[in-house]
Formats: sequence, structure tokens, C-alpha cells
Amino acid sequence: MACPFLRDVVDEEALVLRRAFRRERVFRDRLDPLAFPDDHLYERYRFSADGIRYLCRLLGPRIKHRTARSHALSVEQMVCVALRFFASGAFLYSVGDAEQLNKATICRTIRSVCLAIKALADVFISFPGHRRLCDIKEEFYRIAGFPNVIGAVDCTHIRIKAPSGAHEADFVNRKSFHSINVQMVCNADCVISNVVAKWPGSVHDSRIFRASEEVISRISLFLSGEFSGVLLGDRGYGCQPFLLTPFTDPQEAQQAYNHAHARTRARVEMTFGLLKARFHCLHKLRSHCDFSFERS
Repeated sequence: MACPFLRDVVDEEALVLRRAFRRERVFRDRLDPLAFPDDHLYERYRFSADGIRYLCRLLGPRIKHRTARSHALSVEQMVCVALRFFASGAFLYSVGDAEQLNKATICRTIRSVCLAIKALADVFISFPGHRRLCDIKEEFYRIAGFPNVIGAVDCTHIRIKAPSGAHEADFVNRKSFHSINVQMVCNADCVISNVVAKWPGSVHDSRIFRASEEVISRISLFLSGEFSGVLLGDRGYGCQPFLLTPFTDPQEAQQAYNHAHARTRARVEMTFGLLKARFHCLHKLRSHCDFSFERS
């Protein structure tokens, strides 16, 4: 039978070894959303710590509370609340439970951040882009050898909850759900250069292109020769000197054109896919929408 003294020594030695190899616990300030590693932040907010800090510097002057009364949220907290909603697309009370805030605070915060982003949209969204035209054309040409392209245009449907009012039926699209039809133009790097997000889901893509004041103003610049390039669109658009569409019944000599056209225009579809994969709120907007946003 082992001696009690030796057993106590062995137990004490094992305890010392466990303490030596135990990883030190790090206590983070839960009121600071950036006090976590990047993988934690990206999983919940779709941005790294540096990306969130950049957004805070950009949006801070527009959303910062003037005082700290009533335990006002910091800029970092407000940005992270909005990003969690954009990333998850969950109900407001679910976002509030995750951020330990009430639903009304979540609603006000998301609205403030959205308005701040909308006010800065024309700084980042500019047609045909912030790069030189020759560089934009070169990037498109590398895809499939299609020359002189400065943008790909298409529309996507963003599902919304049924709006109240007399025009509710206008938002029912051809797939029988309520949506808004959003038109975008992007470059070969999937960078958006034009957005029109104000039309009901029942409106056809070509009508959005024709009726948009911003697009019409750009068309006049195309015709005047200020922008020497073409846009690529699908068969839903009418073929024009500045907007090329595929042949409906291609002959053998036209199949190569259609193939290069499809591969090049696919960048706008990739852009839609990237946006909806990163921000799940675009699968269905659960809030009331203001259909008056257009930037170019």
C-alpha cells in the first residue's frame, strides 16, 4: 500500500504540471466588439478588425452620438450592429439578442448606419469607375478577348416582405414573390460602378435601363464620344451601339462572339453572387424599404 505522504507529493506535482501547461485565460471586454480575433469578427460581421476600423473612421462623423447620455453606443458598436444584420439577415430581435441590445435600439442603429452609407455612395460608386478606361478595357479583354468593354449590366431581384398599400401587386415579380429589381453595372474586378435600386419586381430589366435618368445621361455621353466603350447585357436588353447583346440564333461564325460575350458578361452575375453570399440580408429584406436610391 502506497504511503500517504508519497501520494500527496505525486498529486501536488501533477497539479504543478497542469498549472504550468495550462493556457492563460484572456478576458476580453465584451463592450468592445473589436477585442476578438479576425476569424471571430469575420464569421459574425464579414469584416476583419482593420476593415471595421476603416468603416468606423469613414462613418463615425455621421453616426457618432453627441453625448454619452443613456449609455449611448460607441461608433464601433453601431457599425458592428449594422454589419451583423447585413451579414445574417436575421430578425431585429435576433440581432438584439446577439448584441445584448433591445429591438428599438437595433432598428435605430441600422437606420443611422444605412443613411450614412447612402450619403457616401456617390464617393465610391462612379461610372465607368475610378480607374483609367484603358485599364478597365484591358481587364475585360483578358477574360475572353472581347474588346472595348467598360462595363457589364444586369438586374437581380432582392426579395422583400409584402409592402402595404395600393401598389403591393407591383412588387410581385415573374417568379411570384415580392421583390425590388436592382440594376447594377460592374467592371472586370466585380467593382460596382452604377446602381439603380428603386424599381418594383414587376418592372422589366430593359425598362429600368431606359427609364433611369442616370443611365440616360450616361447614354448621351456614349453618343457624344466621351466614353469610348460598350456595355454588355443579356437578351433582355435591346441591342444598341453602346449596349451589345448576344445573338438570339447564332450561326457558326457568331457562336464565338456569343461565347466571348457570355464569359465576359458573367462578371456582373459573379458580383451578385458575391454580394448575396457575403450579406445574407439580400436574400430577403425584412424591413420597410424606401425605393428612392439611385447612384452613378
